[in-house]
Formats: sequence, structure tokens, C-alpha cells
Amino acid sequence: MKKPLIVIYTALVLDAVGIGLIFPILPALLRDVTHAENVAPYIGVMTALYAVMQFIFAPVLGSLSDRLGRRPVLLISLAGAAVNYLFLAFAPALWMLLLGRAVAGLTSANVSVASAYITDVSTEDQRARRFGLFNAMFGIGFIIGPVLGGALGDHWVRLPFIAAAALNGCNLLLAWFALPESRTPSREKIDVAALNPLRPLRWVFSARSLLPITLLFFIFAATGEVYGTCWALWGSDTFRWNGLWIGLSLGAFGVCQALAQAFLPGPAVRLLGERGAILTGVAGACAALVVMAFATRGWMVFAVMPVFALGGIGAPALQSLATRQVDASQQGRFQGVLASAVSLASIICPLVFSSFYLVVRERWPGAIWLSVVLVYLIMVPLVLRLRVTQPSAAPAL
Repeated sequence: MKKPLIVIYTALVLDAVGIGLIFPILPALLRDVTHAENVAPYIGVMTALYAVMQFIFAPVLGSLSDRLGRRPVLLISLAGAAVNYLFLAFAPALWMLLLGRAVAGLTSANVSVASAYITDVSTEDQRARRFGLFNAMFGIGFIIGPVLGGALGDHWVRLPFIAAAALNGCNLLLAWFALPESRTPSREKIDVAALNPLRPLRWVFSARSLLPITLLFFIFAATGEVYGTCWALWGSDTFRWNGLWIGLSLGAFGVCQALAQAFLPGPAVRLLGERGAILTGVAGACAALVVMAFATRGWMVFAVMPVFALGGIGAPALQSLATRQVDASQQGRFQGVLASAVSLASIICPLVFSSFYLVVRERWPGAIWLSVVLVYLIMVPLVLRLRVTQPSAAPAL
């Protein structure tokens, strides 16, 4: 693999580590800071705040990278992440934790820049495989993050943040010395109005071919939010898992996702087509979620993970299809829009899922997973009606 891609994929792993390490420790951390027993609303708020910052800054960073270059934007975001994790390690009050998660959301908005970088250095026939690896890096991050958070958090609830700061510092050094620029920066002056995070959405609504794909990205993201919001609470309520077992279960989920996304998207797209690969992923995820809804023993969750992994092939197929909808000069902006759609789902859905979990928690905690199945089923008619188009110039704002 080329050295620049190694740097980009490492940055993605660390983004996912930062997201995942807080999942096992978040209930204990919030109980420690707020002295409240029922912390589900706080979890929803913290997750949504993280996503608000991603929503605001993903298109901003994407547009800036089109004009200034991918490298400087990535370097600044990595430096900000390292400093922020140190801040979180010693934040004594709830408002400081909220501020830290807001800054973490800002720095993790570099995902749109990483997507544009991969598009810059990849031919069209390489994109499905490389975006499969892109998503696999998140799977690897979700292996490392929850296990690291659970294991270290059982010793000291703040220790995972120090580890994350050290990892991001190492990646900053790697990027500084090994990451070349992937495109010639534009000499045009930056249009401040173009940095409005809502403005790119007008572009999507003005281009009909982009709207269905953007909506599918939103729904994919909506289904993913339930894991970070409810997994730790559900594992504790249903199986009496401690932080380590919550981390191990999320780590097993990450292993299966990483393997599936690293090796299956390319062959799946060639065999089934992009539409068929997306639907196969939806079917696998739904089957696994139904099993989890009715699980009565912890081992059943681990046993169903390989089926869950099939759900990982849908997003890379959709991402590959999406890159063909705009030309090379607009990839940064479009990837920023897609990241904003993901972040918008991440703002709304943690609050919705945490509220729903409070309703079903006493009688049937597993019902939360059936709600995700219903969201997945909304995707099916959209995918069946999706038209695969060739790249064309997008309308100007």
C-alpha cells in the first residue's frame, strides 16, 4: 500500500478510536461527574453535541481542503485532536466534558477531507476496494477504541483519553513527515459565504441525482448511532456486563466489520452490483439485530457477529456509487455534504434512540434493536428505485 494511504487510513482509525473509546466508560464517567444514576439523557446529549460539530465543520473542512489542499487541513485537525484528548483527561465538570466532546466533533470532521484525498489518488475501478478499506479502518478503530476504553477505564475512567492523545500525537508526526499533498490548491480566494454548513445542502437539493444518495447516507448513519448510544446501557441491563465486557463485545463487532469491509465490498460489487451489495448488507444487519433483540445470553451476541458483518458491505458500495455523481473538482464539497448528512443523523438519532430506550428499558431492553430494523427497512424501496448515473457537472449555487 502507498505511504500516503497508510497515513490517511491511520488517521481514520484514530478518529474511530476517539469515538469508540468513550462508549464503555461514558456511563461511569457521567455518573462520576453528575452524581446521577440515570445517565441515558446525558449520553444522548453528548453524542448529539459531537455530531452537531461534525455537521457544522465537515463541509467547511471539505471546502477548505479544495482550496488550501488536503494536507494542511488534516494536519491541523490531528493536532487539535491530540490537545483535546488531554483536556478531556482532566476535565472535572460536566460543562468541560461537553466542551471537550464539541472540540472532538470538530476535529473528527476531517473524515470528509480523508474521503476526498482517497478520491484524488484512486482510479474509478479502485474506489470500491479503497472505500471498503476506508470503512474497515473504522472497524479497526472500533476494535481498539472500545476495548482500550473498557480495559483502561476499569483502572481509571480518564486513562483512555491520555492513551488517545498519545496515539493522535504519533499520527500527527507520521502525517507531517509522510503525507504529500494530493491536489494542487486553488488560487481562488476563499468565499466566506461558501463556508456556511447549510449552503452545500442547497446544492444537493438543486441536483436531483444527488438527493437519494444523500438520503441513504443519512439513513445508514441513523442506524449506526444506536450502538454508541445504547450498547453499553443494554449490555449492562441485559447481561450485567462491566466495562471490559462491553468493550470486548464492541471490539468483536469491530473485528467482524473490519474483515468484511476489507475483503468483501469489491467482490460483492462485481458479483451483485452496487445496488445488490447494499441490499445484501441491509439483510445481514437486520437478521443479526433480530437475534440481538431476543438474546438472553451474552454468548449469543458474539455468535451473531459474523452475520452482522454482512451489513458492512453496503456503505462502501454506496460510497463508491456516490463518487461518480460529481466531477473531481467538486469531490471535497460533495464528501463534505455526505459527511454533513451523516452528522445530521448523528444529531437527531442519539436523542431519539436514548429516549426510546428509556421507554423500553424496564420491560424489554432488546426492543431497541427492532427499532433499528424498522429504520433499515425504509432504505429498501429507496435503493430499489435508485438510478445509477454517470458523473456530470453539478449545478452552480
